[in-house]
Amino acid sequence: MHPAPKWTLLARILRPQGRKGEVLADLFTDFPERFASRPEVWLAPAGFVDAQETGAAETGQEPQTSKVLAHWLPVGRNAGRIVLQFANADCISAAELLTGKEVVVPAEARMPLEDGSVYISDLVGCTVYDKDEVIGTVDDVHFATTADGTRRIEDAAPLLVLQAPGGGEVLVPFASKHLLRVDTQARSIRMALPEGLAQINSDDSE
Repeated sequence: MHPAPKWTLLARILRPQGRKGEVLADLFTDFPERFASRPEVWLAPAGFVDAQETGAAETGQEPQTSKVLAHWLPVGRNAGRIVLQFANADCISAAELLTGKEVVVPAEARMPLEDGSVYISDLVGCTVYDKDEVIGTVDDVHFATTADGTRRIEDAAPLLVLQAPGGGEVLVPFASKHLLRVDTQARSIRMALPEGLAQINSDDSE
């Protein structure tokens, strides 16, 4: 079973973007405005969030506190990403040292959600039921993107990547029309899927 996440990934730094320490990052939050209202963040080594979800995080690799001085959403080929400028990073060489780092916050510092919404990170480790039958445990969540992979398709339901009880992988759309109940505290997701959908999307189907 996956432990409940202690840290939440907001962005993953890709490379320097400018001459004053700015960096370009992949964005993993639907609330980019939080960088203005809640500028305190933490910088973690590459792969930190995945490691802490599997219990493999190494000691001495705890995130270090930082502060976002400025942010903006680029257009064109980098649309869907974010540009960030951090305190104590005011040149290209300083920005290069940030490449690959993950921008994280403690789970309790996440932005509040509207009723009926859920954080994607809270779904990982949940057991998924099709009515009363266990069909798997959420191992990952995939989002549909444009053909070049640079932008998320917002009106497409994400896919839950499940590890089936008997082995193998099952893909299930996390769509409201299939959901009966999501209880992240109890680590369970109950769905009513169309007949045969789980079998069709299984990687061991014939």
